[in-house]
Amino acid sequence: MSDFRSHIAVIDYGMGNLHSVAKALEHVSPGARVTITSDPAQVEDADRVVFPGVGAIRDCMTEIQRLKVGEVVSKAIKTKPVLAICVGMQALMEHSQENGGVDCLGLLPGRVKFFGDNLQDIQGAKLKVPHMGWNNVHQTIDHPMWHGIDQNSRFYFVHSYYVEADNNPYVAGTCDYGSPFAAALSHKNLFAAQFHPEKSAEAGLQLLRNFCRWLG
Repeated sequence: MSDFRSHIAVIDYGMGNLHSVAKALEHVSPGARVTITSDPAQVEDADRVVFPGVGAIRDCMTEIQRLKVGEVVSKAIKTKPVLAICVGMQALMEHSQENGGVDCLGLLPGRVKFFGDNLQDIQGAKLKVPHMGWNNVHQTIDHPMWHGIDQNSRFYFVHSYYVEADNNPYVAGTCDYGSPFAAALSHKNLFAAQFHPEKSAEAGLQLLRNFCRWLG
């Protein structure tokens, strides 16, 4: 089966910018069938799976648990390439500080922390929270998802909470905003990005193109 004749399922649990992700996937892989779905059978049928997410983690986890999305994602990771985006990445972790503390799926080790109300850069200048806009991503490992993307390319971020990079064995890329944080994680069939590839111009489209070709 050609890499560009595959079925890509974008998981719909009511908490993601699904149509922009789907349109970007259709753009980089015009032969693929892209399905926005909450049906576990369609996700299981797919060759690749995207797990997006925006908004507050408590609301996301409520819907993830109600629709048993965690089970769907956990099963998918064992057999096919999975791309998590933004809050989708945070939901994979063990715990988030957001909303007074919320337990997440625990599919990856680590915690999600708040940037803080008094975040500063190394010169002592105040940094705005949320971290919103373009920032450089430093690739920390050689991975097929980074193919054709220059080191320290700029990607688009919108988030107030971050995954710690220190002592995390699955970090695939870091970004600096006050201090380094995990911009991307990878483990076996899973690749997760804190940034939004669908909003990240050519570097983001290249990452999505790589995902459509990645065999996991």
